[in-house]
Amino acid sequence: MRRPRRLSSLRPRRLATIRGRILIGVLLLLAAGLIGNSVASAVTLRNYLDHRAEVSLRASGDRVHRLLAAGPQTVNGTQLSALISPILGMTVIGPDGTVADQAGDGVPKAINGLTAGRLDQVVTINDDPAVPDLIALRIPTSGLTVKTSEGEATASAVILTVRTDIDRVTVTDFISGQATIVGVTLLLAFATALLILKIGLRPLGRMANAADAIASGAREERLPTYGDRSETDRLAAAVNHAFDAQSRAEDNIRAFAADASHELRTPLATISGWLDLYHQGGLTTPAELDRALERVDGEAGRMRLLVEELSLLARLDAGRPLESERVDLLRLATDVVEDAGVVAPDRTIRLHPDAPVHVQGDASRLQQVLNNLVGNAIQHTPAGTAIDVFLESSGGEAVIRVTDQGPGIAQQDLSRVFDRFWRAEAGRSRARGGSGLGLAIVQAVVHAHHGTVRITSHTGSGTTVTVTLPALPPPR
Repeated sequence: MRRPRRLSSLRPRRLATIRGRILIGVLLLLAAGLIGNSVASAVTLRNYLDHRAEVSLRASGDRVHRLLAAGPQTVNGTQLSALISPILGMTVIGPDGTVADQAGDGVPKAINGLTAGRLDQVVTINDDPAVPDLIALRIPTSGLTVKTSEGEATASAVILTVRTDIDRVTVTDFISGQATIVGVTLLLAFATALLILKIGLRPLGRMANAADAIASGAREERLPTYGDRSETDRLAAAVNHAFDAQSRAEDNIRAFAADASHELRTPLATISGWLDLYHQGGLTTPAELDRALERVDGEAGRMRLLVEELSLLARLDAGRPLESERVDLLRLATDVVEDAGVVAPDRTIRLHPDAPVHVQGDASRLQQVLNNLVGNAIQHTPAGTAIDVFLESSGGEAVIRVTDQGPGIAQQDLSRVFDRFWRAEAGRSRARGGSGLGLAIVQAVVHAHHGTVRITSHTGSGTTVTVTLPALPPPR
């Protein structure tokens, strides 16, 4: 049984390359323009020739009428021909309605019957087999005597004719010439456009080669740019920016994985060491066992806290929605300052509230932000250093500032304080506690609440962390 052909195989294949599509598009537009112009020119020429013939015919008829208006006239054929010049043909109709005389080439006698009864009307004849294409004007000529080679004949009418078949040939020759011009122009345009596209799209080929190299593992390779602000140059710069961002993201992921494994390796090694010591019989007294369990429990707590913080960061990175309710920042700040005073009774921790400030958000996460900021200030400043927490509302924004007078942070380290697992060498050692995720969590939670966080510090003059959140109007 034959399998039915897929619909996709029945569809016409698209041109595979941009060069081909542009080339076909340009040629189609050019062909349409040239053909349209040629057709318009041919129609204009045809109309002009027809109009010229009709105008000439009517002008000759007017001269005959002016001659007759002067009274009975006797003219010979030469005089009559001069009178109606530049008409190509003339037929004199006698009193009996038959052809008395003719002048001009190719004027058939059948024209008499075709114009009978149509006096002073321009008659167009195109498809009569007995008559070539022409236009005719039959003029009544009562009182006109025409001298012919056979004597004088009284003319009842004169038929003036202008052949238009010659104009048709002229138009046909014009169309043939235009067709040749269009064909040659399209061929030249094809060759020129192909050359221009080859040169113009050459940067895309270099970009494709560079992209292939990057895909093959050359992570430092970048697309070539020339600084000319062309479309291809801007595209290359944008793609390079994307590659740089991807490279930084990959570096961050590798660093994050290395740091996370390192942070987990330390407590795991501690737990494993105490377990090995127990299995080898090194813990013989109840006090030693209690000490071992205390250390194992402490390291397990560190791992639990680290996993919870990593899970929180993952949820925030994924953009999962937080709780949304009206939050009293003054109450949260009061609780945090009181708790910090219990944890560090030797510290002076002061709250400076301006007025009650309310925001829309997740109360527990915002409290975690305050806890992390105050906790960092306690951990990374010498004993006895005062810590001040300012809370104010300004311009529709809630502003929280946590300030200390500690040793500060070096300027070269300020750009990294929100990096995950990063610690300054001097003040953020693992021995002083912390996972290195505190400020990263602060930044993620604040951004999830559509706020901003920034840190200012100078070595030896303390540190200030400022959090700005959208504030709610006071409750009514």
